Amino acid sequence: MTLFSKLRGQSRNIRYPRCFYSTQMQQNVRPEADKLLQDIATYVHSKPIDSSLALKTAKLCLLDTLGCGLAALKFDQPRQIIEPITSTLGKIPGGTRVLGTKFEMDPVNGAFALGTLIRWLDFNDCWLAAEWGHPSDNLGGILSVADFVNRAGTSPNGRKWTVRDVLEAMVKAHEIQGVLALDNSFNSHGLDHVVLVKVATASVVSKLLGLTSEQTMECVSQAWVDGQSLRTYRHAPNTGSRKSWAAGDACSRAVKLAYLVKQGNVGLIPSVLSAQTWGFYDVLNGGEPFKFTQRDSFESYVMENVLFKISFPAEFHAQTAVECSIKAHSILKQLGKTAADIKSVRIRTQDAAMRIIDKQGPLYNYADRDHCIQYMSAVPLIHGRLQANDYMDSVAEDPRIDELRAKMFCVRDEQFTLDYHDPEKRSIANALRIELNDGTVLDEIVVEYPVGHRRRREEGIPLLMSKFENHLNDHFTAEPERVQKILELAQSEKLLDTTADEFVDLFWN
Repeated sequence: MTLFSKLRGQSRNIRYPRCFYSTQMQQNVRPEADKLLQDIATYVHSKPIDSSLALKTAKLCLLDTLGCGLAALKFDQPRQIIEPITSTLGKIPGGTRVLGTKFEMDPVNGAFALGTLIRWLDFNDCWLAAEWGHPSDNLGGILSVADFVNRAGTSPNGRKWTVRDVLEAMVKAHEIQGVLALDNSFNSHGLDHVVLVKVATASVVSKLLGLTSEQTMECVSQAWVDGQSLRTYRHAPNTGSRKSWAAGDACSRAVKLAYLVKQGNVGLIPSVLSAQTWGFYDVLNGGEPFKFTQRDSFESYVMENVLFKISFPAEFHAQTAVECSIKAHSILKQLGKTAADIKSVRIRTQDAAMRIIDKQGPLYNYADRDHCIQYMSAVPLIHGRLQANDYMDSVAEDPRIDELRAKMFCVRDEQFTLDYHDPEKRSIANALRIELNDGTVLDEIVVEYPVGHRRRREEGIPLLMSKFENHLNDHFTAEPERVQKILELAQSEKLLDTTADEFVDLFWN
């Protein structure tokens, strides 16, 4: 067989994209912008936020998120990751000031730094639906841009953005990210949820930059067409620290896109979602348009129902499992038993936990451990606690942890899964049943709603504020007067009228 005939034979097996063998010439007529682009732009620019519950919850979210960011600075890796490539990039006069550091940065790098810090410990708010995520991630872009615009004196109409403006932007970013997540599972297509951070952040910072509604549509279209992250780094056997800076990366990219629209008029991509062959739906969503069966409009629902991580720095699907383990540790202690007396532990859980954090075998790093329900349950069974330091190598080297993990197994509970998706419940239930070496089976411990759930919100608020205060004290150890000033402002009506740059200064070193 000649080389030519061999190549000709191979060519018969090549599968060309359908556009290659289309017999119809495409008409180059620009369509109207996809409805979702229009809806987001209208919401960002025209919808007032008049829900007192949403604004009150947003304030708690703001404080908690910044506290978690300060706590992240206790660890070497996040400090190293946000370190500017050159010293000049961290000393830009009039730049946005990065939480808990001496850095002044341009808003793009500032959004990366802040977004990375606030997500690092996986200890702030969460939203669980068909897609999972952390809407507070958007604060990395929101606060950095509001701060930078104020310092540059370029806010619209010369009026400085205030904390109230930041809270309203947070409510809207939460809503955009959360409503899109209700019925649309990006993870089922292998995409990471930070695509929604990019879209939501680009949407709301466009207004902070003084862009028009039409320009906001440009920003959103550019965010959808942008390269999207795979979830690979969140799952075994590849779980790693990128999951802790992925949201910072998304915030940074969103701010960059918004500035490209502002400065370069990069243009609207009107059918970025719906375009045949090349649109987001066909390329990345299995050819299906987004669904909006639970909520078909943007209001303030997500912020009002957001979940707070109050007690434990743990992936949210395991929060109630950890709470069960803490209770079990106390029961074992009363019986004169320890974790060494355990023969087996059954964890009855929801489908999402089975998919994300059910892991057997070795765990290779901090990120691997804080996404393993067995590890997050074993530590409190042994020590009666779960803290950020408990994911460090020095703790994980304790052989008792892996010995106990080997005795644990998860089972999927259909009712837990149904209640997880029920919009009237949104429970995140887990149940622990422990069998001891002597054959005793302890009563199953069930926790349906974590302390940060809306159903336990009143119980959780004092704990959330105590958590915030602890983070302040840990970071500003030599400045008790600064801590007191922040706490007093947080409880004062003056907070809402404080300008974003004045507020950021309180947290800057």
